[in-house]
Amino acid sequence: MSEKTIVHLLRHGEVHNPEGVLYGRLPGYHLSEDGVLMAKAAAKWFAGRDVAALFSSPMERARETSEPLAETFGLRVTTDDRLIEAANRFEGMTFGVGDGSLRRPANWPSLYNPFRPSWGEPYDEIASRMLEAAADARDAAPGREAICVSHQLPIWIARRRAERRKLWHHPTRRQCQLASVTSFVYEGGRLVSVSYAEPAAALIRRPSVPGA
Repeated sequence: MSEKTIVHLLRHGEVHNPEGVLYGRLPGYHLSEDGVLMAKAAAKWFAGRDVAALFSSPMERARETSEPLAETFGLRVTTDDRLIEAANRFEGMTFGVGDGSLRRPANWPSLYNPFRPSWGEPYDEIASRMLEAAADARDAAPGREAICVSHQLPIWIARRRAERRKLWHHPTRRQCQLASVTSFVYEGGRLVSVSYAEPAAALIRRPSVPGA
């Protein structure tokens, strides 16, 4: 029987973002006070598990979420650019119909194809890089567990590809809450199941910005 390895895709905690902008890959966005508590809650949830490798997106919010995990397991955090947030041309803008970027005609040409999507990094490319990162994390912890700290959209797209679902989706229907854990279970090199948990559910007070 092939050995079982688990790769956990952990979404970062809440970000301090009082302006409510879509921050995407912009630098300078850090965890809020609640976000720090969420990161600690996630580390507590993982405590006692056989975690042998820890990877993170290069964004500040992801690296800060990984810190309690590194302390819990005595691991070095390896930065993996493939875990980064999806590129999006609306970075730095508020995103919505009211006073957001959707009411500006200059932005409408970017919205012509929601299936790709036309406003940012193609879903297929996101899925490919995320699953490659997950496979490398699996290989770094054979027979044990690894954690990859990433972002809502990349994690959700990786899950949809793993579950053989269409990558196009409605942003409000993503099952990928702040500091949530999407776990890929492998037998040898074969992905056999996906599960989901919310270690910080009690700390979530309001909806987050889609794609954050």
